[in-house]
Amino acid sequence: MAVSTPAPASVQSVVKSSSRKRRESRLAFWFLLPTVLGIGLFTLVPMIGSILLAFCSWDIISTPKFVGVHNFVTMATSRTIRVSFLNTFGFVIVAVILQIIVALALAVLVQSKMPGWLRGFFRSSFFFPLILSAASVSLIMSFLFNEDFGTVNKLLALVGIAPVKWLSAAAGAMVVTVLVYVWQNFGFTFLLFIGGLSSIPKDVYEAADIDGASGWSRFARITLPLVSPTMLVASVMAIISALQIFDQPYVLTRGGPGDSTRTAVMVIYQSAFTELHFGLAAAIGLVLMLIIMLATWLQFRLSKRLVFYM
Repeated sequence: MAVSTPAPASVQSVVKSSSRKRRESRLAFWFLLPTVLGIGLFTLVPMIGSILLAFCSWDIISTPKFVGVHNFVTMATSRTIRVSFLNTFGFVIVAVILQIIVALALAVLVQSKMPGWLRGFFRSSFFFPLILSAASVSLIMSFLFNEDFGTVNKLLALVGIAPVKWLSAAAGAMVVTVLVYVWQNFGFTFLLFIGGLSSIPKDVYEAADIDGASGWSRFARITLPLVSPTMLVASVMAIISALQIFDQPYVLTRGGPGDSTRTAVMVIYQSAFTELHFGLAAAIGLVLMLIIMLATWLQFRLSKRLVFYM
């Protein structure tokens, strides 16, 4: 009669390790399941539905009807849609450049030699507008820039300047829209640059001081290259956000005067919820999504030449 011998210790340890890994895998599965279901139900399913809807005609009342590329042809032939995309591109170029410059300049100033309490005050003050509602901020700004009784024109009158048509002229309306957007959103970019500047080793600046480098030389040859990874992140996020601008022009000007401040997202809103052309709205949204993906891809491609990593 054969006598069974106990398994070697190494075999037992392998069995225990394999059993533990299976338990950990099951536990991880149950922890991840709610997140995966949430992403699937509230992100992937609506995204696939929007893509399919872009090739259909639907007024939310009748049954969706497949129309092929008709919605995209409508986009190409509609002057309002073309102008809205051009307005969006122009806004993105001006607003993002201004936002990056203002945020970086203020971050450099705040990181300079000043008391700690004052540095904390500026950080909180610059970030504060970001936590406010974009609609409420835009509503307040519409009163400040009102042509007849706005505070801005009253201040200009004190120095002998005639009232400016801030919101009733095309150029003025776009200027106000850019200023309001940048004022409310530069705080996040500012904090990103604060973090990037804080990560630069101090001995690099000390070596530059020993070599007699001027302030501009230090900024151009040390600060700017070493903060370039942060600038990449800031520019990517700023462009994605600016391409989706809606609140500020909608509250300030309703897209006017004419179509001078009408943006792509405003046309999506109007097509879907005013004209009930949900298929056309989905097509515009799909094109805007592809533009955002293309802009992000181009930025990361260019970063290989322009971004310096320590």
